[in-house]
Amino acid sequence: MEYFLQNLINALQWGSFYAVISIGYSMVYGVLMLFNFAHGDIFMVGTYIGFGIATVLLALFGAIMPGWVIFLLTVAVTMFLTAWVGVFVEVVGYRPLRGAPRASAAITGLMIGIIFETGNLIILGAKRLSFPSLIESVSYNIGGVYFTNVKILIIVASLILMLALHTFIQKTKWGMAMRAMSYDFQAVPLMGVSINILAPLTFALGAGLASVAGVLYGQAYPVLDPYMGILLGWKAFVAAILGGRGSIMGAALAGYLLGAIEIFTAMVFPSTFRDLIAYTIILIILTFRPRGFFGMAHSTQLRL
Repeated sequence: MEYFLQNLINALQWGSFYAVISIGYSMVYGVLMLFNFAHGDIFMVGTYIGFGIATVLLALFGAIMPGWVIFLLTVAVTMFLTAWVGVFVEVVGYRPLRGAPRASAAITGLMIGIIFETGNLIILGAKRLSFPSLIESVSYNIGGVYFTNVKILIIVASLILMLALHTFIQKTKWGMAMRAMSYDFQAVPLMGVSINILAPLTFALGAGLASVAGVLYGQAYPVLDPYMGILLGWKAFVAAILGGRGSIMGAALAGYLLGAIEIFTAMVFPSTFRDLIAYTIILIILTFRPRGFFGMAHSTQLRL
Protein backbone atom coordinates (compact mmCIF):
# COMPACT_ATOMS: atom_id res chain seq x y z
CA MET A 1 0.00 0.00 0.00
CA GLU A 2 2.85 2.40 0.82
CA TYR A 3 4.39 1.73 -2.59
CA PHE A 4 1.04 2.37 -4.27
CA LEU A 5 0.49 5.65 -2.41
CA GLN A 6 4.03 6.73 -3.19
CA ASN A 7 3.45 6.26 -6.90
CA LEU A 8 0.00 7.83 -6.66
CA ILE A 9 1.58 11.07 -5.45
CA ASN A 10 4.12 10.89 -8.26
CA ALA A 11 1.31 10.28 -10.76
CA LEU A 12 -0.64 13.29 -9.47
CA GLN A 13 2.45 15.48 -9.80
CA TRP A 14 3.28 14.33 -13.32
CA GLY A 15 -0.35 14.36 -14.38
CA SER A 16 -0.69 17.94 -13.15
CA PHE A 17 1.73 19.11 -15.86
CA TYR A 18 -0.16 17.23 -18.57
CA ALA A 19 -3.53 18.47 -17.29
CA VAL A 20 -2.63 22.17 -17.13
CA ILE A 21 -0.90 22.17 -20.53
CA SER A 22 -3.60 20.12 -22.25
CA ILE A 23 -6.25 22.63 -21.18
CA GLY A 24 -4.59 25.20 -23.44
CA TYR A 25 -4.94 22.86 -26.42
CA SER A 26 -8.56 22.16 -25.59
CA MET A 27 -9.54 25.81 -25.09
CA VAL A 28 -8.09 26.92 -28.42
CA TYR A 29 -9.77 24.05 -30.24
CA GLY A 30 -13.09 24.75 -28.60
CA VAL A 31 -13.09 28.39 -29.74
CA LEU A 32 -11.23 28.35 -33.07
CA MET A 33 -11.57 24.73 -34.21
CA LEU A 34 -7.80 24.30 -34.51
CA PHE A 35 -5.04 22.85 -32.38
CA ASN A 36 -2.22 25.20 -31.48
CA PHE A 37 0.75 22.93 -32.09
CA ALA A 38 3.06 25.66 -30.77
CA HIS A 39 1.56 25.28 -27.30
CA GLY A 40 4.28 22.96 -26.03
CA ASP A 41 6.89 25.53 -27.03
CA ILE A 42 4.86 28.29 -25.37
CA PHE A 43 5.24 26.20 -22.21
CA MET A 44 8.99 26.21 -22.85
CA VAL A 45 9.04 29.97 -23.43
CA GLY A 46 7.05 30.51 -20.23
CA THR A 47 9.54 28.40 -18.29
CA TYR A 48 12.45 30.47 -19.58
CA ILE A 49 10.60 33.71 -18.85
CA GLY A 50 10.02 32.42 -15.33
CA PHE A 51 13.71 31.61 -15.09
CA GLY A 52 14.61 35.19 -16.05
CA ILE A 53 12.09 36.76 -13.68
CA ALA A 54 13.14 34.53 -10.78
CA THR A 55 16.82 35.26 -11.38
CA VAL A 56 16.23 39.03 -11.41
CA LEU A 57 14.02 38.98 -8.32
CA LEU A 58 16.52 36.88 -6.40
CA ALA A 59 19.33 39.26 -7.35
CA LEU A 60 17.34 42.34 -6.29
CA PHE A 61 15.30 41.11 -3.34
CA GLY A 62 16.72 37.72 -2.36
CA ALA A 63 18.21 39.10 0.83
CA ILE A 64 15.03 40.79 2.06
CA MET A 65 12.16 38.69 0.70
CA PRO A 66 11.29 35.10 1.65
CA GLY A 67 11.41 32.55 -1.12
CA TRP A 68 7.66 31.99 -1.26
CA VAL A 69 7.04 35.70 -1.92
CA ILE A 70 9.54 35.65 -4.77
CA PHE A 71 7.86 32.50 -6.06
CA LEU A 72 4.42 34.15 -6.10
CA LEU A 73 5.81 37.25 -7.81
CA THR A 74 7.56 35.06 -10.36
CA VAL A 75 4.33 33.19 -11.12
CA ALA A 76 2.31 36.41 -11.47
CA VAL A 77 4.78 38.25 -13.71
CA THR A 78 5.53 35.15 -15.79
CA MET A 79 1.85 34.46 -16.32
CA PHE A 80 1.25 38.05 -17.46
CA LEU A 81 4.19 38.14 -19.88
CA THR A 82 3.56 34.69 -21.34
CA ALA A 83 -0.10 35.54 -21.87
CA TRP A 84 1.09 38.26 -24.25
CA VAL A 85 3.21 35.68 -26.03
CA GLY A 86 -0.01 33.73 -26.60
CA VAL A 87 -1.72 36.85 -27.92
CA PHE A 88 1.22 37.46 -30.27
CA VAL A 89 0.98 33.89 -31.61
CA GLU A 90 -2.73 34.30 -32.32
CA VAL A 91 -2.50 37.74 -33.95
CA VAL A 92 0.61 37.09 -36.05
CA GLY A 93 0.42 33.36 -36.69
CA TYR A 94 -3.20 32.25 -36.71
CA ARG A 95 -5.41 35.26 -37.43
CA PRO A 96 -4.23 35.66 -41.05
CA LEU A 97 -5.05 31.98 -41.62
CA ARG A 98 -8.47 31.99 -40.01
CA GLY A 99 -10.18 31.23 -43.32
CA ALA A 100 -7.39 29.03 -44.68
CA PRO A 101 -7.45 25.22 -44.88
CA ARG A 102 -6.96 23.47 -41.56
CA ALA A 103 -3.61 22.02 -42.65
CA SER A 104 -2.16 25.51 -43.15
CA ALA A 105 -2.91 26.46 -39.56
CA ALA A 106 -1.45 23.18 -38.27
CA ILE A 107 1.79 23.71 -40.18
CA THR A 108 1.93 27.30 -38.94
CA GLY A 109 1.80 26.07 -35.35
CA LEU A 110 4.69 23.71 -35.96
CA MET A 111 6.71 26.48 -37.59
CA ILE A 112 6.05 28.87 -34.70
CA GLY A 113 7.32 26.21 -32.32
CA ILE A 114 10.51 25.80 -34.36
CA ILE A 115 10.97 29.59 -34.37
CA PHE A 116 10.68 29.68 -30.57
CA GLU A 117 13.18 26.83 -30.18
CA THR A 118 15.68 28.29 -32.64
CA GLY A 119 15.28 31.79 -31.20
CA ASN A 120 16.01 30.40 -27.76
CA LEU A 121 19.17 28.75 -29.05
CA ILE A 122 20.31 31.96 -30.77
CA ILE A 123 19.67 34.19 -27.76
CA LEU A 124 20.70 31.93 -24.88
CA GLY A 125 22.81 29.26 -26.58
CA ALA A 126 22.57 25.50 -26.34
CA LYS A 127 23.77 25.32 -22.74
CA ARG A 128 21.18 24.00 -20.34
CA LEU A 129 20.16 26.35 -17.55
CA SER A 130 19.20 25.59 -13.97
CA PHE A 131 15.97 27.08 -12.66
CA PRO A 132 16.53 28.84 -9.32
CA SER A 133 15.17 27.05 -6.28
CA LEU A 134 12.64 29.50 -4.87
CA ILE A 135 11.10 27.18 -2.28
CA GLU A 136 13.32 25.07 -0.08
CA SER A 137 12.42 21.43 -0.51
CA VAL A 138 11.27 19.73 2.70
CA SER A 139 10.69 15.98 2.81
CA TYR A 140 7.93 14.31 4.80
CA ASN A 141 7.35 10.70 5.75
CA ILE A 142 3.81 9.68 6.65
CA GLY A 143 3.26 5.98 7.11
CA GLY A 144 6.24 5.09 4.95
CA VAL A 145 5.12 7.38 2.11
CA TYR A 146 7.73 9.99 1.21
CA PHE A 147 6.83 13.27 -0.46
CA THR A 148 8.06 16.85 -0.51
CA ASN A 149 6.40 20.20 -0.10
CA VAL A 150 7.23 20.92 -3.76
CA LYS A 151 5.17 17.91 -4.91
CA ILE A 152 2.22 19.05 -2.82
CA LEU A 153 2.61 22.60 -4.11
CA ILE A 154 2.50 21.41 -7.73
CA ILE A 155 -0.62 19.30 -7.18
CA VAL A 156 -2.50 21.92 -5.15
CA ALA A 157 -1.52 24.86 -7.37
CA SER A 158 -2.60 22.97 -10.50
CA LEU A 159 -5.98 22.13 -8.98
CA ILE A 160 -6.48 25.76 -7.89
CA LEU A 161 -5.63 26.99 -11.40
CA MET A 162 -8.06 24.58 -13.02
CA LEU A 163 -10.78 25.49 -10.51
CA ALA A 164 -10.19 29.19 -11.18
CA LEU A 165 -10.42 28.61 -14.93
CA HIS A 166 -13.59 26.57 -14.49
CA THR A 167 -15.10 29.42 -12.47
CA PHE A 168 -14.11 31.91 -15.16
CA ILE A 169 -15.63 29.79 -17.91
CA GLN A 170 -18.87 29.19 -16.00
CA LYS A 171 -19.47 32.52 -14.27
CA THR A 172 -18.19 35.32 -16.53
CA LYS A 173 -19.52 36.87 -19.71
CA TRP A 174 -16.42 35.97 -21.71
CA GLY A 175 -16.49 32.45 -20.34
CA MET A 176 -20.08 32.12 -21.48
CA ALA A 177 -19.03 33.36 -24.92
CA MET A 178 -16.28 30.72 -25.05
CA ARG A 179 -18.73 27.97 -24.16
CA ALA A 180 -21.18 29.20 -26.77
CA MET A 181 -18.42 29.39 -29.38
CA SER A 182 -17.37 25.81 -28.64
CA TYR A 183 -20.99 24.74 -29.20
CA ASP A 184 -21.54 26.55 -32.48
CA PHE A 185 -18.55 28.27 -34.03
CA GLN A 186 -20.50 29.81 -36.89
CA ALA A 187 -23.57 31.19 -35.11
CA VAL A 188 -22.02 32.93 -32.10
CA PRO A 189 -20.19 35.70 -34.07
CA LEU A 190 -23.56 36.57 -35.59
CA MET A 191 -24.80 37.34 -32.08
CA GLY A 192 -22.26 40.16 -31.64
CA VAL A 193 -19.37 38.30 -30.03
CA SER A 194 -16.10 39.52 -31.56
CA ILE A 195 -13.83 36.66 -32.53
CA ASN A 196 -10.93 39.14 -32.64
CA ILE A 197 -11.31 39.62 -28.88
CA LEU A 198 -12.29 36.09 -27.91
CA ALA A 199 -9.47 34.37 -29.81
CA PRO A 200 -6.58 36.37 -28.26
CA LEU A 201 -8.19 35.97 -24.82
CA THR A 202 -8.32 32.22 -25.29
CA PHE A 203 -4.68 32.07 -26.38
CA ALA A 204 -3.69 34.32 -23.47
CA LEU A 205 -5.43 32.10 -20.90
CA GLY A 206 -3.88 28.94 -22.34
CA ALA A 207 -0.40 30.49 -22.49
CA GLY A 208 -0.70 31.86 -18.97
CA LEU A 209 -1.64 28.45 -17.58
CA ALA A 210 1.22 26.81 -19.49
CA SER A 211 3.67 29.35 -18.01
CA VAL A 212 2.57 28.52 -14.47
CA ALA A 213 3.10 24.86 -15.28
CA GLY A 214 6.56 25.86 -16.51
CA VAL A 215 7.47 27.60 -13.24
CA LEU A 216 6.20 24.63 -11.24
CA TYR A 217 8.09 22.27 -13.54
CA GLY A 218 11.24 24.33 -12.94
CA GLN A 219 10.90 23.83 -9.20
CA ALA A 220 10.59 20.05 -9.56
CA TYR A 221 12.94 19.48 -12.52
CA PRO A 222 15.23 22.52 -12.63
CA VAL A 223 17.19 21.72 -15.82
CA LEU A 224 15.90 23.85 -18.71
CA ASP A 225 16.29 22.88 -22.35
CA PRO A 226 15.08 24.66 -25.53
CA TYR A 227 13.39 21.44 -26.61
CA MET A 228 11.78 20.64 -23.27
CA GLY A 229 8.31 21.54 -24.52
CA ILE A 230 8.18 19.10 -27.41
CA LEU A 231 7.51 15.83 -25.60
CA LEU A 232 5.39 17.37 -22.87
CA GLY A 233 3.44 19.31 -25.48
CA TRP A 234 2.67 16.28 -27.61
CA LYS A 235 1.61 14.22 -24.61
CA ALA A 236 -0.63 17.05 -23.44
CA PHE A 237 -2.10 17.12 -26.96
CA VAL A 238 -2.87 13.40 -26.64
CA ALA A 239 -4.58 14.15 -23.31
CA ALA A 240 -6.68 16.87 -24.96
CA ILE A 241 -7.81 14.38 -27.63
CA LEU A 242 -8.53 11.70 -25.04
CA GLY A 243 -10.54 14.11 -22.90
CA GLY A 244 -12.75 15.12 -25.83
CA ARG A 245 -12.09 17.92 -28.26
CA GLY A 246 -12.96 21.24 -26.68
CA SER A 247 -13.67 19.80 -23.22
CA ILE A 248 -11.63 21.47 -20.49
CA MET A 249 -12.75 19.02 -17.81
CA GLY A 250 -11.97 16.11 -20.11
CA ALA A 251 -8.50 17.46 -20.88
CA ALA A 252 -7.71 17.80 -17.17
CA LEU A 253 -8.95 14.32 -16.29
CA ALA A 254 -7.16 12.77 -19.26
CA GLY A 255 -3.95 14.53 -18.25
CA TYR A 256 -4.09 12.95 -14.82
CA LEU A 257 -4.98 9.60 -16.34
CA LEU A 258 -2.01 9.74 -18.70
CA GLY A 259 0.30 10.62 -15.82
CA ALA A 260 -1.08 7.72 -13.77
CA ILE A 261 -0.69 5.26 -16.63
CA GLU A 262 2.94 6.26 -17.16
CA ILE A 263 3.87 6.10 -13.48
CA PHE A 264 2.07 2.87 -12.64
CA THR A 265 3.30 1.16 -15.79
CA ALA A 266 6.83 1.66 -14.52
CA MET A 267 5.84 -0.21 -11.34
CA VAL A 268 5.29 -3.44 -13.30
CA PHE A 269 7.28 -3.14 -16.52
CA PRO A 270 10.68 -1.69 -17.45
CA SER A 271 10.56 2.09 -17.88
CA THR A 272 11.40 1.71 -21.59
CA PHE A 273 7.92 0.19 -22.06
CA ARG A 274 6.19 3.18 -20.48
CA ASP A 275 5.19 5.10 -23.59
CA LEU A 276 4.36 1.95 -25.56
CA ILE A 277 1.93 0.69 -22.93
CA ALA A 278 0.47 4.13 -22.20
CA TYR A 279 -0.31 4.89 -25.83
CA THR A 280 -1.63 1.38 -26.42
CA ILE A 281 -4.13 1.88 -23.60
CA ILE A 282 -5.12 5.28 -25.00
CA LEU A 283 -5.54 3.77 -28.48
CA ILE A 284 -7.84 1.10 -27.07
CA ILE A 285 -9.90 3.75 -25.24
CA LEU A 286 -10.24 5.86 -28.39
CA THR A 287 -11.22 2.79 -30.41
CA PHE A 288 -14.32 2.36 -28.25
CA ARG A 289 -14.76 6.06 -27.44
CA PRO A 290 -13.52 7.90 -30.56
CA ARG A 291 -14.81 11.29 -29.39
CA GLY A 292 -12.91 11.00 -26.11
CA PHE A 293 -14.37 11.09 -22.62
CA PHE A 294 -16.52 14.21 -23.00
CA GLY A 295 -16.55 14.81 -26.75
CA MET A 296 -20.01 15.49 -28.16
CA ALA A 297 -21.52 14.28 -31.42
CA HIS A 298 -22.49 17.77 -32.59
CA SER A 299 -18.92 18.96 -31.98
CA THR A 300 -17.55 16.22 -34.17
CA GLN A 301 -19.97 16.99 -36.98
CA LEU A 302 -19.14 20.70 -36.94
CA ARG A 303 -15.40 20.37 -36.74
CA LEU A 304 -14.28 17.32 -38.70
